[in-house]
Amino acid sequence: MNILLTGGRAPATLDLARAFHRAGHTVFMAESLRGHLSQPSAAVKANFVMPAPRQNKEAFLVALKNIIIENKIDWLIPTCEEIFYVSMGRDQLPCMVFAEPIKKLNQFHNKWNFVVNAIGLDLYAPETILINSQEDLLHAYAHWRELVLKPIYSRFAARTLIMPPLQMALSTLKFDSPWIAQEFLDGQPYCTYSVCHHGVIHAHTTYPSTFTAGRGATIVFEHVEHPVIFNWVKTFVRENNFTGQIAFDFIQTPNGQLYALECNPRATSGVHLLASNPMFVDAFLDPQPGCITPLNKSSYMLSTAMLMYALPESIKGGQFLKWLKAFFTSNDVILDLRDPMPFFFQFKSIFAYLALSKKYGISPLEASTFDIEWNGKM
Repeated sequence: MNILLTGGRAPATLDLARAFHRAGHTVFMAESLRGHLSQPSAAVKANFVMPAPRQNKEAFLVALKNIIIENKIDWLIPTCEEIFYVSMGRDQLPCMVFAEPIKKLNQFHNKWNFVVNAIGLDLYAPETILINSQEDLLHAYAHWRELVLKPIYSRFAARTLIMPPLQMALSTLKFDSPWIAQEFLDGQPYCTYSVCHHGVIHAHTTYPSTFTAGRGATIVFEHVEHPVIFNWVKTFVRENNFTGQIAFDFIQTPNGQLYALECNPRATSGVHLLASNPMFVDAFLDPQPGCITPLNKSSYMLSTAMLMYALPESIKGGQFLKWLKAFFTSNDVILDLRDPMPFFFQFKSIFAYLALSKKYGISPLEASTFDIEWNGKM
């Protein structure tokens, strides 16, 4: 089959391209970031530079449609936040699109909608207050001594405020867009990633979040069996009759209680744990009964992020030996001796993020989604 992936900047997308290529499919890549991570990959037959969907949605969809027609694409699989723009135009794209309609995706991407959805299914999520005004914010501080504030549309915890003093919160929130407040919960963070069809999970992994880039992006991945988390995800996916890629962030408190913090209805780094399973591609294109999981207990990492983000933090926090063990016992997800060029050229995309970061006064993590992120505008 001819497979078109979008979001080639993400290491998870590179792993997907390699997996589809190994399975005998022809992989094409469409991206708005020039010099993206997957561009030099031998797994990709052709790369196409796209208009930035956040800045020009209509031009993005027209270009996508032309690529699909001209290259006889059978399946389009969006991977990053461009999925929301793809979803808005899915009915005009002449191929299979592995994404739900935008109204359904918004039920999961919007952090307030997600909590409402989960609680409506009798699934555990933190008690949450929607913040639209200073009065709402003061109510939240009267309700909890320690809380977390998040915009309802955000990623990588880039703008999350953890236990901020009231005066800091009052000066930070401009009340021009909604936020949520949740009680601060301490415990062990976990992430999940699943591939689903019609409410059934066909591929799944759960992994603890130990080292991160910034506050939210996990950069070391090791599968663990966690039946309680799997059953939570299984129920959510079934009751929402979900099709696509979906990921969740959880926290397990010291007393064992599990809470789902947020949802990402797209590809995430869990791909790295499943990509080596020969059945992984079938979970997308030809799902068989049952659910595949990682084949082994190998640990994987983003080595560049481990050096840039986790090493300084581990030294500061007295976790250097833990970092050292993780770094030297984990496989780098970008380095593949059969496809080495992305590893050697990965700094090209990093420099692009740094340039955007400097130009717009945002963090490099925020710059990595500057042209594709979606914040609820239909």
